[in-house]
Amino acid sequence: MQLIPVIDLKAGQVVRGVRGERSAYRPIRSSLSESSAALDLAPRLLARAASDTLYIADLDALMGGALQFDILAALLEHLPATQFWVDGGFRNAESVEAFRQRLGPHAARVVPIVASESLADADHARRCLDTHRTHCILSLDRRDGSLLDAGGCHAHPEWWPDRVIVMTLDRVGADTGPDLDTLHSVQALRPDVQLIGAGGIRQNADLQRAAASGARAWLVASALHDGRIGVDCTAD
Repeated sequence: MQLIPVIDLKAGQVVRGVRGERSAYRPIRSSLSESSAALDLAPRLLARAASDTLYIADLDALMGGALQFDILAALLEHLPATQFWVDGGFRNAESVEAFRQRLGPHAARVVPIVASESLADADHARRCLDTHRTHCILSLDRRDGSLLDAGGCHAHPEWWPDRVIVMTLDRVGADTGPDLDTLHSVQALRPDVQLIGAGGIRQNADLQRAAASGARAWLVASALHDGRIGVDCTAD
């Protein structure tokens, strides 16, 4: 199972995500660096996770602000061998296309994350996923047992692309373990898709359980920053 490190960006800094309560996120304190700058932390996270892929959640964009494109551009320049998955709060097919156009020659290295929480209605959701099916990943989002899905993505597995993230926001940074029950319920709807889990990883035992559940990859942040998992870490 692939381990994919996550950077949450807010107001130009990497912050620690906790339970999806984004207004309360604060600059990261990490064992990897005293800095909360993305350019300092990104290569160290990638090395600790032994990964060639970095997930970026642009919280400014997710909360209705502008995409922090200058930081992404700098990361693309400084990490030429890295693939980026970017959740930029994309609300429709047009916003994904505008983002890809802005990336120019870097577009081949960046995968837009189409998040169910950001799609306003079923028409926008269906058209966005249909238009960008071959180069996007769908994130099926939920918090506290409720779907964040005004567009009905959970109810329409026929819309889904080949890769789907099962995002349980209240498990993020909460040290409560991975949400394998939800992963299994999504798996039952579309056994053919590649599932990526998110949130809840505390230690290597959780990674082993997640891998055994059928997940192809898992998004992780806190356990990497705290040195509980990853290269040169010995936590059980």
